[in-house]
Amino acid sequence: MGRPTTEELKLALAEAGRMREQGEDPHHLAKCLLNHDYRLKLHEQLHQQVERYLHSGQSSTEHSKLTRLLEKIDSEERHPGLGSH
Repeated sequence: MGRPTTEELKLALAEAGRMREQGEDPHHLAKCLLNHDYRLKLHEQLHQQVERYLHSGQSSTEHSKLTRLLEKIDSEERHPGLGSH
């Protein structure tokens, strides 16, 4: 099975967006895909920010950025859909 290619993911997300706009998502598959893609991007940003924080010698600036990103992720978990598609 494997991971989707970049092109496959791009096409699937475009179709999911179209389905949502057209109201053609009776089983919420498009909604779930779009939400998971949004959340995955947040977690990828978190990973990158943690790496920057650690490589910076744990600077206060990078710590502040890391804290803000964690708050954004926590907010999304408490209020799903507010910042997503």
